[in-house]
Amino acid sequence: MRRYLLFLFIALPLLVVAVPATLVYYFSPATPPVQPAGKSLASPASLPNQIPVKVYRSEKKVVETVPLESYVEGVVAAEMPADFELEALKAQAMAARTYIIRRINANDFSDVPDGGQVLDTVKHQVYLDEEQRKQNWGDQFEWKNARIRQAVLETAGMILTYQGDPIDATFFSTSNGFTEDASEYWQQPIPYLRSVASPWDVNSPRYEESKPISVAEVEQKLGVKLDLAAARQGGWYQVIQRTAGNRIGKIQIGNKEFTGRQIREKLGLNSSAFTMELRGNTIVFHTRGYGHGVGMSQWGANGMAKAGKKAEEIVKYFYQGIALQNYQQAVKG
Repeated sequence: MRRYLLFLFIALPLLVVAVPATLVYYFSPATPPVQPAGKSLASPASLPNQIPVKVYRSEKKVVETVPLESYVEGVVAAEMPADFELEALKAQAMAARTYIIRRINANDFSDVPDGGQVLDTVKHQVYLDEEQRKQNWGDQFEWKNARIRQAVLETAGMILTYQGDPIDATFFSTSNGFTEDASEYWQQPIPYLRSVASPWDVNSPRYEESKPISVAEVEQKLGVKLDLAAARQGGWYQVIQRTAGNRIGKIQIGNKEFTGRQIREKLGLNSSAFTMELRGNTIVFHTRGYGHGVGMSQWGANGMAKAGKKAEEIVKYFYQGIALQNYQQAVKG
């Protein structure tokens, strides 16, 4: 009896404290970690010896010159969700930095007005300045901006190279489970842009989607005439070839042959990984993935980071055979 009372005397207070604490741990909303408490992150603009980047601001129609790392901060903020894992954000920062260094090295800015070097749109990389981020994020600005800033500062200066040159660091949102060979999407082999498995993308909200398009619109946009009587018997299209990334390589629709990329672009599909279903006078396109599929999958990068992979491991997985180095060793001029 005395032992029982002693057990209650010791255990009961522990239970009173431990059970609520456990419940709070499992059921409280997750707050993304930013940096150690009380530690303020320096602005990327304050880092020394940065090259300037001339960004053409499409809405204002002016060129703004910003330090390299400030530009990278604005790109990562625009191109990847701030609540992604820190190592995924760091991988994105290195890819974004590599992109602009490659453009500067090429020294061809003919596609940018008024002496700019890069557009702030999806044609190059989306870029948001601090005011735009404040408008977009509202009361979440502080933690989101600090998280992006941490990723930029922890990778400051680092780019991705192949045989000493900055790579074409393409990236996209969501794969169909595999990335795509550059040779099959752009008909140009690039040794570091090869198909790899990316099973983590199944967690993306854009992994599977369906898009109905009228038969008349499909005919008009593809320049074909479909025999609906034959189509209802299932003989109106034929997949001729699949790619290494399990997307449509070549497909015949009606009496014409197309690449999967052509169908994606002509019909505005999420991906060239698709199937088609005829429903009355409508064709429903079921897609897997979101984007061209070449290079780094952002949802794949986040999945790898959740599994404990570091940013260097992530970029070396999606870009085969590359190295990391400081951009000042690779920049020309």
